[in-house]
Amino acid sequence: MKYFCAIFVLLIVLGLSATDGYDCKIVQFIFGDSLSDVGNNRNLPRSLAQANLPFYGIDFGNGLPNGRFTNGRTVSDIIGDKIGLPRPVAFLDPSMNEDVILENGVNYASGGGGILNETGGYFIQRFSLWKQIELFQGTQDVIVAKIGKKEADKFFQQARYVVALGSNDFINNYLMPVYGDSWKYNDQTFVDYLMETLDSQLRVLHSLGARKLMVFGLGPMGCIPLQRALSLDGQCQNKASNLAKRFNKAAATMLQDLETKLPNASYKFGEAYDLVNDVITNPQKYGFDNSDSPCCSFYKIRPALTCIPASTLCKDRSKYVFWDEYHPTDKANELVANILIKRFDFMRADDGTSTAPAPSPDDN
Repeated sequence: MKYFCAIFVLLIVLGLSATDGYDCKIVQFIFGDSLSDVGNNRNLPRSLAQANLPFYGIDFGNGLPNGRFTNGRTVSDIIGDKIGLPRPVAFLDPSMNEDVILENGVNYASGGGGILNETGGYFIQRFSLWKQIELFQGTQDVIVAKIGKKEADKFFQQARYVVALGSNDFINNYLMPVYGDSWKYNDQTFVDYLMETLDSQLRVLHSLGARKLMVFGLGPMGCIPLQRALSLDGQCQNKASNLAKRFNKAAATMLQDLETKLPNASYKFGEAYDLVNDVITNPQKYGFDNSDSPCCSFYKIRPALTCIPASTLCKDRSKYVFWDEYHPTDKANELVANILIKRFDFMRADDGTSTAPAPSPDDN
């Protein structure tokens, strides 16, 4: 499952282009984990990585669980809303069809998923990045059948791509001795393994048309509530956070190298460690009162792992950085989204001037 920092930007264009009678927008395709999952896992009946019980979604729409691992919106929801764009639909959403894809794009993100196939195995069902790419290939097939190969190639090459995974590969793999990877690798060789795998995955995405893509980095993983609860003194676990730094450095270098080698590729790395670390270290500076424990918890039992109907909620959700042991609140997501829009405005397909009022968390 994902935590606060593996965060990402999702920006698409308002302009339309004629495509064999279809008004095809430039849309986005999202590959990620629980930070960006908008309902895929809720349609995986055997998955143990779920956000399908109250109080998930309490500040979104009708207040019922909707598949998002937070009380409200994800970072991607907020960014898309603020520039007046539709939200990509979960791949497993019952409404999914060719017209929805052409109008909204697709979100393949899955709670518990990682860069590696073996990551998050104890969740039983989840989509790894390789699986998400496989599903994207299927999406391409149905669009080719709908509008023809020439226009489909144009549609996918003009789209925006976001890849936001990695923390599960540490938290729900390498840092857990039940996984073989924790014994097979050391810190550096495991990061090398991740980079080799991610490099291959991004090359496959390029071969499938991904030309404008952003990969988001990790934040201080050792400071999420779960890691604090598992420590002896309740403080951040430096080992996990240092692994995030190592991952970020390697990923930034790899993305720069890929961009120079792949034709017409605009591959960027979104660094967010500094921002998230500052929010956690100085919460009052950003309007929060608490950055070390979850708003939704099971009384004083820690770690609570997930939010359930028997959980207790904090009095003011807007004052907490974390919603549960892993994931940020709507308010924290909004803060991050606002900063990322300023930092990475180049992901826009327009001139960067389009604006729209941001719907509140109550809007669907």
